[in-house]
Amino acid sequence: MAPLSIEFFPPKTPDGTTKLRAARRELYALAPEFCSVTYGAGGSTQQGTLDAVREILAEGIDAAPHFSCIGASKASVRAQLEAFEAMGVERVVALRGDLPSGHASFGEFRYASELVAFIRAETGARFRIHVGCYPETHPQARSPQADLEAFAAKAKAGADVALTQFFYNADAYFRFVDEASRRGVNIPIVPGVMPITNSAQLLRFADANGSEVPRWIRLRLQSFGDDTASIRAFGIDIVGAMCERLARGGAPGFHFYSMNQSASVLAICRRP
Repeated sequence: MAPLSIEFFPPKTPDGTTKLRAARRELYALAPEFCSVTYGAGGSTQQGTLDAVREILAEGIDAAPHFSCIGASKASVRAQLEAFEAMGVERVVALRGDLPSGHASFGEFRYASELVAFIRAETGARFRIHVGCYPETHPQARSPQADLEAFAAKAKAGADVALTQFFYNADAYFRFVDEASRRGVNIPIVPGVMPITNSAQLLRFADANGSEVPRWIRLRLQSFGDDTASIRAFGIDIVGAMCERLARGGAPGFHFYSMNQSASVLAICRRP
């Protein structure tokens, strides 16, 4: 299996915290390069993000907090970077983020590229900066071309690695990599992988993120109804096969969206 990283979200309950710790222990068997932890709209899960990052670092695994610039000032970003450094953080996932409901302004940073440039100017090479990208186009982008230019701007601002939104069409990834390369982007573009464990949840996420779930996959998922075992087995098969094709095509690694669960990620990575 190619190098991999795993994403978690901050749990909101004591039970969720316990389950996440158990999932991490199982997933560490895959020797992830790092684990990332998401960050709620407007920093709504900031403390939970930091708590999870601190635990992962203490467990001996590199951890990368998501870092949104929504509503942030240069002073607040500077203070957060100092806090990350004090914690021993060596990677960050720099994102624009989404405006929380009730907020009308972005703050001093309107685009993720501006946040990346600021981090580089403030800290030099202290942090390895990961950014997001959308092989099937960001849902708020004016056009696919505008979305590619926005991604190229993040790379030119100093990003080290890109992590894609999840997808189920390998051709979309390969096309995106080619088009980015033609725009002078030469940083690794790591495919984001979402295991299929719950069809309703998957379709909800896909609609929100602009990820296309091919019609044949939708129909197969519908045909399983509430048969979760069949949904999981189907998901392991098609996602595992997609990962194999991506690896053959030169993908530099995989970033798994674990949803704080271990079974499907382990099954995909250990698939014969």
